[in-house]
Amino acid sequence: MKKQDKDWIELTIVTSSQAVEIVSAILYNTDVQGIAIEDSKDVEFQKKNKGDWDYFDETLLNIKEGAVIKAYYREDENFPKYLKYIEDSVENLEQFGFDKGEGLVTASKVNEEDWENNWKKYYKPAKVGEKIVIKPIWEEYQNSSEDIVLELDPGMAFGTGTHETTRMCIESLEKYVKEEDVVFDIGTGSGILAIAAAKLNAKKVIGVDLDEVAVDSAKKNVAINELNNIEIIHGDLMEVVKGKANIIVANIIADIIILLSKGVKKFLEKGGHFISSGIIKERKEEVVDALKENGFKIKEVKEQGEWVCVVASL
Repeated sequence: MKKQDKDWIELTIVTSSQAVEIVSAILYNTDVQGIAIEDSKDVEFQKKNKGDWDYFDETLLNIKEGAVIKAYYREDENFPKYLKYIEDSVENLEQFGFDKGEGLVTASKVNEEDWENNWKKYYKPAKVGEKIVIKPIWEEYQNSSEDIVLELDPGMAFGTGTHETTRMCIESLEKYVKEEDVVFDIGTGSGILAIAAAKLNAKKVIGVDLDEVAVDSAKKNVAINELNNIEIIHGDLMEVVKGKANIIVANIIADIIILLSKGVKKFLEKGGHFISSGIIKERKEEVVDALKENGFKIKEVKEQGEWVCVVASL
């Protein structure tokens, strides 16, 4: 590799914990090559749940309230337009009900080796729910007999810990997945929820995502975990998946969940569960109302931090 190929641009966005996932979604609309997240909410979770962590980096205690997102880009002719798009999108977050925090966006050059060595220290094994442990592939973890270990290469998205929305989805999957169940994971991303469902002995799991990079990442993680009951598909659930599931999980954002509430029941067996998260507290009632209006019964509403997970059934 030539030296210039090792030079990257590191984009730093200082925002609120509430805005972490929406800012990440904004970055995914560009040709971002990697994202690292330092979130004060994750630090607070670690401090309160030290027994659930195989490793705790005390330097993270210096993170003040809010979040710092670092995104990495090749230095090319497209970066200026990406930067403008990101700056404008962060500036306009409050118009969509998100606290932008400082809303500061800065860029600097960084060497690839520095990036590769720095971000891994923020991604360590974490126990989520009662049994599931999320473990990056480069880390050691001494698991107990009850642990269900998910090996992950986080690829494009990683942070100091598992985000509240993901934790609540995994906790819900632990509660509702049964051995003969079929599970659909909408917006599968790294495949973490699909893999969790498969490890919880679902009969068949289908993960779908509109992002080809996410699909590649999910397929890689499925292979790492040596699972043969998962299929990862590129596209929209409504267009590329046939048949019905006993459980559908979607960790996205409130607006998409509201849209899904109209059509997703066609893909859900009678008595099945729709687990939805990525919902900020301020949008909880909108999501609950939309689900009720479209024939769902609300089974459970969970909250962690600024986030909500709704479990609804037919």
